[in-house]
Amino acid sequence: MLEQLLIFTRGGLILWTCKELGNALKGSPIDTLIRSCLLEERSGAASYNYDAPGAAYTLKWTFHNELGLIFVAVYQRILHLLYVDDLLSMVKREFSEIYDPKRTVYNDFDDVFRQLRKEAEARAEEMKKSGQLAKAVNGPSKMQRQTTSQKVGSDGGGKKKSGGAGKDGGDGDSGKGRKLENGHSNGHVGMEKSPADGVPRSKENGASGTGAFDVSKLQKLRSKGGKKSDTVANKTSKAEAQKKSKPKANRVWDDSPPESKLDFTDPVDEKGDENIAVMADQGESLMDQEEVISSESETEEEEELAKNTKADAKKGWFSSMFQSIAGKANLEKSDLEPALKALKDRLMTKNVAEEIAEKLCESVAASLEGKKQASFTRISSTVQTAMEEALVRILTPKRSIDILRDVHAVKEHGKPYVIVFVGVNGVGKSTNLAKVAYWLLQHKIKVMMAACDTFRSGAVEQLRTHARRLQIPIFEKGYEKDPAIVAKEAIQEATRNGSDVVLVDTAGRMQDNEPLMRALSKLIYLNNPDLVLFVGEALVGNDAVDQLSKFNQKLADLSTSPNAMLIDGILLTKFDTIDDKVGAALSMVYISGAPVMFVGCGQSYTDLKKLNVKSIVKTLLK
Repeated sequence: MLEQLLIFTRGGLILWTCKELGNALKGSPIDTLIRSCLLEERSGAASYNYDAPGAAYTLKWTFHNELGLIFVAVYQRILHLLYVDDLLSMVKREFSEIYDPKRTVYNDFDDVFRQLRKEAEARAEEMKKSGQLAKAVNGPSKMQRQTTSQKVGSDGGGKKKSGGAGKDGGDGDSGKGRKLENGHSNGHVGMEKSPADGVPRSKENGASGTGAFDVSKLQKLRSKGGKKSDTVANKTSKAEAQKKSKPKANRVWDDSPPESKLDFTDPVDEKGDENIAVMADQGESLMDQEEVISSESETEEEEELAKNTKADAKKGWFSSMFQSIAGKANLEKSDLEPALKALKDRLMTKNVAEEIAEKLCESVAASLEGKKQASFTRISSTVQTAMEEALVRILTPKRSIDILRDVHAVKEHGKPYVIVFVGVNGVGKSTNLAKVAYWLLQHKIKVMMAACDTFRSGAVEQLRTHARRLQIPIFEKGYEKDPAIVAKEAIQEATRNGSDVVLVDTAGRMQDNEPLMRALSKLIYLNNPDLVLFVGEALVGNDAVDQLSKFNQKLADLSTSPNAMLIDGILLTKFDTIDDKVGAALSMVYISGAPVMFVGCGQSYTDLKKLNVKSIVKTLLK
């Protein structure tokens, strides 16, 4: 049974709901659909599943892009209603005829909807009956085929037996071993006599005419190969002898005296207490500097626009001019497909995951289909403008990412602000943790590090080195300890000594390693951090989808709390090594919904900056 059907504008104004249904929906499926699907450019999907306590809904929708209307139907997932798509299309057609932008009440549409619903249900019943009739008609014929095949098989077996009893072998099928469909023998090798000399031979070693291989030819080839190998060996031995006879000239090195000091590590003891090398101030972090976008991208866009106009001129001056002035009545999917395919290929060359590029193009097509094209515009530019707006909407954070404000807010309650760094192996968690610590120190915030990577050799020493250079305290318990307990004790210590922020370093783990993912889930559940940062490389492509989706899935599945903490933000590393392959940022944000809060772009402590959304979008589309 249909639970609810709504018609509302893109601005959120509800124009009509079905009063007949009047079912109180459990939870908020419509709000979740808007927030998690329509606003996140996932509107190209066929349906959306919403789970609420005591109910499981399926939502389907359609757009009227020219009028800016959205039609949504909600029904119980277990029912599998067949007429919903047909009903939505009919409601869309009928409601668009009576729609008036100045009108907000449509009580007269109730009777129309009642009639449309009856038609859709009747049509679905007819389709179901016709499908059952077709199955009833096709059923006996399939059974007859099976019985006839069984009869043929039994007859064939009898013939084989009778043929095997004869001396001449009949038509020759009696002794042949059957072969499988892939061409390999089934293990029963039949013996048949050669017509020339009467020597029995196996089916696998048949005559050369049937594609078999002759053993004598193989011996000849081996003999030839042996001769060739001997000659090659003789030639190589002569060449080696000539090389050995020539003495190698001595290398002349630079006569300058060697450097007095080649080891630049700090001379410390095992505890790390002697000769502490304090890091000099490296200047202002890039996080506090505004990035200026150069005008090169604008000139490149103008050049590309000129190329496109030249290409359009080749198609026909009069037709292109007439179409650009008059515009198309309504954009159809066939009109959008060439431009969307080119756009998808362009996104994939920028390292965007294929699955996400395809979903984005489907969402853009859903938002443009049926919309009237403006005059003096091409379809390619219309599609690119829509994609640019979609990318800006995806990459722009949906919540505040001002960590400094959050730190001061938590500080007022007398607790430290806890940040946990998670990610796969070798992405640079410890290094970028030190960059974040340096940035916080510049804003006069007391920072403490927690060495909770008790798995990897050298992890504690690496973090200890950063702490010495930055002159901040570090809490460590060594190796082979429970990281959740170490993090809890570190937070207690930070509360005692008045630290404002605790930066928790964790071991790198693959998303499929369940024991380590269980330990991470325990750490997050036990300590309830304020921010869980996923540290990922900007070099990854399709793997970004797998990493983030499985990290979130494992954290949700392995948590003992019903409200499990998932990834809150993303830190992209090695951003200075990718040139224009910036698609990993888009893939990670799209799959997780978490914003990119930091971008690592170098080797020094100052090389940490914010994500420039406009710059990323221009790079993706140029």
